[in-house]
Amino acid sequence: MRNPDGLHRLYGAVPDLSGDLRLRSVNLSPHGPTLTLRVDLPDFPRHPPHPWVDAGADTVQCHLAFLAVENVTLTEWSPPAVGRLTVTPASGRHRLRLAFHGRGTTLSLEGADQVTVSHISAFRRGPDGTDDGPRLFAGAVDARRHATLPATDERSFHGR
Repeated sequence: MRNPDGLHRLYGAVPDLSGDLRLRSVNLSPHGPTLTLRVDLPDFPRHPPHPWVDAGADTVQCHLAFLAVENVTLTEWSPPAVGRLTVTPASGRHRLRLAFHGRGTTLSLEGADQVTVSHISAFRRGPDGTDDGPRLFAGAVDARRHATLPATDERSFHGR
């Protein structure tokens, strides 16, 4: 990960992403070979920030951006999809292969071996698994600009 500091502050280390992730969205940038996944992490931090506890948050979500992607395959898109994310080395220098297999969705790609983490937030997942309620962002800019998940056309959040 290129910038794991936000996850380190919450978890003490980068959390294990091989557990059951809830894949919320897939964004393939029209301006370059970048693919961003919006995911709910498998576990909530043991010692979350006090405002997150006070708000009753139970889920952490973030964006994972993969650069220089190619050979992208997405089938059975039925969000939100819960499944397993596997990352393995790919042929060539500094490349990785990502695969997500879950109920209703299969995604695979090859990309640069660096992942960018952004837009870390916490929320209370709805009884039906929704993520559209109040949200607390870890980053100062996101916290100032957003109280809920921005609409998909909010380019500064979901990608330019």
